[in-house]
Amino acid sequence: MVEAISKMKTIQNEVDAEEYYEKLYQKVQNIYLADNRPWVIGYSGGKDSTATLQLVWSSLKKLPREKLKKKIYVISSDTFVETPVIVDYIDCIHDSINEAAREQNLPFEAVKVTPKFEDTFWVNLIGKGYPAPYSKFRWCTDRLKIEPANRFITTKIAHYGEVIVVLGARFSESPSRSGSMKKRRKVGNDLTRHSSLANAWVYTPIEDWYTEEVWEYLISVPSPWGSNNNDLLNMYKNAQEGECPLVIDKSSPPCGNSRFGCWTCTVVQRDVSMESMINSGEQWLKPLLDYRNWLVSIGDPDFKKNIRSIQRRNGKIQYMEINGKTKLIWGPYTLQFRRKILKKLLETQLAIQKNKPEANTILISEKELLIIRQLWLFEEGDWEDSLPSIYENVTGSTLDLPKDDWAGMGGLELSILKNICKENNVPIKLLTELFDAERKQHGMSRRSEIFNDIDRILKKDWLSQEEVFKKIGI
Repeated sequence: MVEAISKMKTIQNEVDAEEYYEKLYQKVQNIYLADNRPWVIGYSGGKDSTATLQLVWSSLKKLPREKLKKKIYVISSDTFVETPVIVDYIDCIHDSINEAAREQNLPFEAVKVTPKFEDTFWVNLIGKGYPAPYSKFRWCTDRLKIEPANRFITTKIAHYGEVIVVLGARFSESPSRSGSMKKRRKVGNDLTRHSSLANAWVYTPIEDWYTEEVWEYLISVPSPWGSNNNDLLNMYKNAQEGECPLVIDKSSPPCGNSRFGCWTCTVVQRDVSMESMINSGEQWLKPLLDYRNWLVSIGDPDFKKNIRSIQRRNGKIQYMEINGKTKLIWGPYTLQFRRKILKKLLETQLAIQKNKPEANTILISEKELLIIRQLWLFEEGDWEDSLPSIYENVTGSTLDLPKDDWAGMGGLELSILKNICKENNVPIKLLTELFDAERKQHGMSRRSEIFNDIDRILKKDWLSQEEVFKKIGI
């Protein structure tokens, strides 16, 4: 393959190019026909995954249809926080792929993979209070990308026994990607074992290509499913090169600068791609960039004492020693700050919809809002049931709530309880959790679990913020 790529650099005419591509097609055909394992192609919409899919498609299109017995799934990851422009682009490409596959009688099927609603970005950030992702805590990668893709692949393994995952990864992408690929390449053939999924194999047909060679192929060879690759080229102009590929392991670098990444990515300081889109005429996206930049700004360590809880989600207060000093390991965002995050998000959604009404962009779904509401009610003691009122105050619409799903006490009871707790120096959250534990067990014929719940709550750390700050010298 390396020799072939070297030859590609010396291509002087169309005849040489056709001969080179023909050899690649034959290689793909041989690998496809070698066994009965179906293929799963990771497609992000970017140049590398497009070139990979086009290479496979063009290869198999040349085979007799009776030989095309293996299914080929083309999967794209929709994290629910993709840039709206890219969501529309991927949807159009999926439609073209599925329609062309039917017309050409080819075994391709384009499918979207998505995270479970309880694992979405907003449920974790606003519902559970996870801090915005940063380089040392990229909690989003597992939940939004790796798990959905691997869940799809696992279902196919369960059905077929083994699968081959086809990716557009290239050695020249980055040092970390190159190192992980070369390490797996020690197997010594075209297929390597998946890093974490048993009975899954990985095939990277353009692994030796350079960026220039990817573009040469895309521009010189028409898209076999009818798209215009010049449109793809235009999407890359005046933006940082790169795409956010289908992620199957943690060796993938953050791709917040990519046109094909999440608009909420806070792992990078600047979203160069979003800035470029706006400067290129997509002014309606500016509220997204403003909101994303605000999420980056709240990662400043000086803000932590005002927006983060001293308790971890397990109820423990934890410390670490750094250079002889005791440092607090901060917990999730406080409920008060999560309310602010939600309010600003809903305001951003309204601004986007006003800027481009025909797009009807939804940044956070009602299903996510309902899950967040439940987390606030049952984990944060939000007796005021504040989420529906925040939604109504910002949007002017009423959230469609399940009937009789909240039988807890309300804002008046919470106000009374706060005064009683203050008079008796008792943490308010300790009391709300005990009340909620009793409420969950109310009416049950067997209430043995109530003792475990009470024990769990009482074993949490209930020091006040003042006591903790005094210990760490804040």
